Amino acid sequence: MNIETLLFDLDGTLINTNELIIASFLHTLDKYKPGEYTREHAIDFIGPPLIDSFRKVDAERVDEMIATYRAFNHEKHDELVEEYEGVYETVERLHEQGYKLAIVTTKIRKTALMGLKLTGLDQFFDVVIGLDDVTKAKPDPEPLEKALAALGASKETAMMIGDSHYDVQAGKNLGIPTAIVGWSIKGEENIRSYQPDYILSNMRDLLAIIGADES
Repeated sequence: MNIETLLFDLDGTLINTNELIIASFLHTLDKYKPGEYTREHAIDFIGPPLIDSFRKVDAERVDEMIATYRAFNHEKHDELVEEYEGVYETVERLHEQGYKLAIVTTKIRKTALMGLKLTGLDQFFDVVIGLDDVTKAKPDPEPLEKALAALGASKETAMMIGDSHYDVQAGKNLGIPTAIVGWSIKGEENIRSYQPDYILSNMRDLLAIIGADES
């Protein structure tokens, strides 16, 4: 396997935004549908674009709900976002070794850049493909194809790394290998059912998989 390009999801993969996302959903849902939604419902909403999640709640007020969600999310961002152990040094090493790196996320670019800057990962990613950069989000392969085009890379040497079945399906739809992080909030058993090629117990595992641990 000759991997030269790594496409990373952001939330729940490189940065721990789980509590921020859950709090943002609960804040919004409680405002529009008080008492109807629990933490478990919020976890179920993690993964797809906000418009898809909120459409299920109230199709008439989707735009309002997205605006409420994002205002809260940005306000609480730096307070609630945490780093995952092993991520920074792994990405730093991949960057040093000349791998082509991109972020492919279902959040808008502005919010993605906030998370990258907060954790110091922004210096390693020249390419960030957000929801506002594409017509179709993951699991459609369009965001991955845009990232590859921006990197000047081909899918033959690419891998998708994420934390949800949307990442696995997007990789499969493009025809590239997929790796899923074992710390996904969806639970490893759930993720395993979508048959990713690899499951990472720590981001450092990726180095061995692609041969980047060889000095």
